[in-house]
Amino acid sequence: MATVLPYKISVLVFIENTAGELLLLLRAQPPNLGVWTPIGGKLEMATGESPFDCAVRETAEETGLRVAPADLHLFAMIAEKAYQGETHWLMFLFRCKKPIAALPPDIKEGRFAFVAREKIKYLPIPETDQAALWPIYDQYRDGFVALKADCARSPIRITVEQITGAQKR
Repeated sequence: MATVLPYKISVLVFIENTAGELLLLLRAQPPNLGVWTPIGGKLEMATGESPFDCAVRETAEETGLRVAPADLHLFAMIAEKAYQGETHWLMFLFRCKKPIAALPPDIKEGRFAFVAREKIKYLPIPETDQAALWPIYDQYRDGFVALKADCARSPIRITVEQITGAQKR
């Protein structure tokens, strides 16, 4: 009989500064302890929070940047099966259209840095981010893509379920 894993819903928010560098967080807590990721967090499902509401809340909580849903572009939805063998995740990826002016102060979740896109591959980042997240950002950040990632196997298998809008590069 297959092991039943919990299912969690989260958002990731990709924020740039005026120089076009991406804001990343070196995570000080699991999941993704010790690796660099965009900001984000889990939906408050008990309150019926939407993915847009969660992205607005997480952006303010983690960075101090105040945004409205109109400042966000939902560019991807990813269903991750058996991430790190512990949890299934449904993730909504947003690109923030409003730049952040300065590096936010450290928070309990970790410390921030601005990183040029081409340098992210040299940082410690999650395997799924290397295989799927950053290529998705590069290709679809101005459109929309829905994918599923089977993390129970190595290498991770990524399946595109739907693409809408323009693709980059």
